[in-house]
Amino acid sequence: MQKLKIEEEIKLEKIAVKIRKKILRMIKAGRAGHVGGALSCADIMTVLYFNIMRIDPQNPNWPERDRFVLSAGHKCLALYATLAQKGFFEASLLDTYGALCTKLGGHPDMHKLPGVETNTGALGHGLSIAGGMAMGLRMDNLDAKVYVVMGDGELAEGSNWEAAAAISHHKLDNILVFIDRNTLQISGRTVDVMSYEPLDKRWQAFGWSVRVIDGNDLQQIFENATDIPFEKGKPSMIIADTVKSKGLPFAEDKVNFHYWKATDEELKVAEHALRQIEEGIE
Repeated sequence: MQKLKIEEEIKLEKIAVKIRKKILRMIKAGRAGHVGGALSCADIMTVLYFNIMRIDPQNPNWPERDRFVLSAGHKCLALYATLAQKGFFEASLLDTYGALCTKLGGHPDMHKLPGVETNTGALGHGLSIAGGMAMGLRMDNLDAKVYVVMGDGELAEGSNWEAAAAISHHKLDNILVFIDRNTLQISGRTVDVMSYEPLDKRWQAFGWSVRVIDGNDLQQIFENATDIPFEKGKPSMIIADTVKSKGLPFAEDKVNFHYWKATDEELKVAEHALRQIEEGIE
């Protein structure tokens, strides 16, 4: 199992803060957005895009690239911020979030932004699309991989489980799925709305190889995401335990920040919190 060197981990920590600051930049521009899930999965996005995935911002349609699917499309602030940080488009575009005719909609649109592999937003569709991508790559004899981020609240959509069965049946071991288990959705705690616990056992029953990690720990994300497939002939699943709105102490693990209509005072507090984190990175 590979490990990050200290200097690599520090570099990723700095990038993760920059991504969170860009998420906040869009909230400031649009005055509202699905901030909770975007912040909880920001560390996963950081590791994937800056230390694992084989991609080229200057050639976003490169056939041999790895693919990324944000199944939980409402977490698009994290995807937009990451793509901008990686250089897929100018960061100034982030300031158009929430504006009329913006390219940065409430859900990602592959026809408007480079680096977006597929339109998502209707929850439960991303895993099926990703499975098709993984099968297509195998049929084309390409060694690229497909990476997916799902939400734990999204699992109530039955189409996910059809996709889970199909991906396992076809032994697609070129796919890695993260479940961003921040335990909250718009209606409350996921276990209260629709519990799928024990989640690891359920996915194992569908034929997946499953690991559970701290999804806000860059080292754990890297170690496990570089170790795929976990088992040959089986799709890989990482259940990532995260904190909703990670990085904003006043908002962490609070359901009312699933979708946040930010006040000027809250934005000032949020900006200060991220500056403190940034200054604390050695």
